[in-house]
Amino acid sequence: MIGRIAGRIDYRASDHVLIDVRGVGYLVYCSERTLAALPGAGEHTALYTDILVREDNLQLFGFTSMVEKEWHRLLMSIQGVGAKAALAIMGTLGPEGVGRAIALGDWNAVKAAKGIGPKTAQRVVNELKDKAPDVMAMGTTPPPAAAVPDDEVIETPAPVTSVPASASAQAEALSALTNLGYAPGEAASAVAQAAGEAPEADTSALIRAALKLLAPKG
Repeated sequence: MIGRIAGRIDYRASDHVLIDVRGVGYLVYCSERTLAALPGAGEHTALYTDILVREDNLQLFGFTSMVEKEWHRLLMSIQGVGAKAALAIMGTLGPEGVGRAIALGDWNAVKAAKGIGPKTAQRVVNELKDKAPDVMAMGTTPPPAAAVPDDEVIETPAPVTSVPASASAQAEALSALTNLGYAPGEAASAVAQAAGEAPEADTSALIRAALKLLAPKG
């Protein structure tokens, strides 16, 4: 299985890019957010990938982080959510937004994606809520390294040092709360709510805000 692809962007379309890897062109489908984050034609890039195998077709999907890739995989496990619908949800909410919506049970946010009806959105939230903490905890996984002309398709991502600050802070806050004894589900919900109210908060601020939300009322 192709787990990561790196090369030069040959051309961009509305829902995919063609990446040239040493003369071989790989057509990679991406969400709107991922496409917006990629450089222009002629530039080099790297993406985590997943492959969908069908009787008459093979499709490659690209992601800027392992969290995005994992959410796409989980979304596809829900009845009524195919690969393109999963990309639509990712494009509308982004990986952090998907985690936050599911942790908070906010199916209306999921329903905002093109082609997703209320029943499907509710199914997504209900069936994936228990899995949200584990995926949110992947927020410290670094993105793929920037490609250089000699890169090849490889199976595992190369390590790099930078990660999105907000994703890392949420993952660290979630880990801290579970270490304090809070159930993963309630910890994820509190962290998601705190991050939604203060998107730029660092780990310490998120922990404090989440603890206030988790404190007994009354």
